[in-house]
Amino acid sequence: MTRFLVIAIALTSLLSCRKINSQSQVDLLQYAETITASELKEKVSIFASDKFEGRESGETGQKKAAEYLKNQYQSLQIKGPLKGSNYFQEVPSSYFLGSSKKSENVVAFIQGSENPEEVVVISSHYDHLGVDEKGNIFNGADDDASGTMAVIEIAEAFAEAVKDGNTPKRSILFLNNTGEEKGLVGSRYYTDNPIFPLENTVANLNIDMIGRIDKQHQNNQNYLYLIGSDKLSTELHELSEKINTKYVQLELDYTYNDENDPNRFYYRSDHYNFAKNDIPIIFYFNGTHPDYHKTTDTAEKLDYQLLAKRTKLIFLTAWEIANRENRLKVNNLSKFN
Repeated sequence: MTRFLVIAIALTSLLSCRKINSQSQVDLLQYAETITASELKEKVSIFASDKFEGRESGETGQKKAAEYLKNQYQSLQIKGPLKGSNYFQEVPSSYFLGSSKKSENVVAFIQGSENPEEVVVISSHYDHLGVDEKGNIFNGADDDASGTMAVIEIAEAFAEAVKDGNTPKRSILFLNNTGEEKGLVGSRYYTDNPIFPLENTVANLNIDMIGRIDKQHQNNQNYLYLIGSDKLSTELHELSEKINTKYVQLELDYTYNDENDPNRFYYRSDHYNFAKNDIPIIFYFNGTHPDYHKTTDTAEKLDYQLLAKRTKLIFLTAWEIANRENRLKVNNLSKFN
């Protein structure tokens, strides 16, 4: 072996080690700290304002909301994954029972650096109940402007990491669903017509109502309900617990994860359409409150410090899933098949 070959191999090894070390030494908290209560308050106050007319699927307010989300992703320099960097996955009217109006899922995508074919989906629904016959607007601040703006803040955290050269190993799809209030329509359309193969979808983290406090936690507000984390993947549940303990220290409440819980929340938000396809999920939820599905679900009632803390947990969990050495194992196939 020549001297020059030895030097070349040594340099290659050194560069490889530096790459590995830089990835392992990423200061995740600097990106998590881009998720702030003030930004969430500003965004939720806009998204849950009368301007968007209750964001009912197929109506003018929903179209305005979709454009707002598109503009947010564009400002973060995160592209749409569809042809021509399109952000809108059209959901045809045939998917909406009793309605002839088509709608759109809003999608944005960060391609992974090492395993780009493997995709972590971070989702929320951005639709709500619209306007009633008397002209009262259902602004849906908690349901689900809180989750949708959390997705935008998580996207910003990932975008900042990418700018610094810390692109996640696996790809990230940000999926803002339409039609959740009309029967999980947008997520059902996505899983029936996936942009990326479902067999390559590693996990779905779904965020639906994380800005309020329910009556069960008036005396202990540092909490978040998690549903489904252990249903399909033991590794996902253990990872989630570990990340929370290391970084955030919320009380993770699994009350609604019980199969016998009469609320059946596991079946009532967009993660369900991923779970029934054997994709590990976590559903993040603050529980219901007196303003649930009422015109009184307004932006000033959210706890933005708590919303930011919960959002950081989801970002940090997503980061770990996207960057761990091996993709999550599914060790318990769903009962839906």
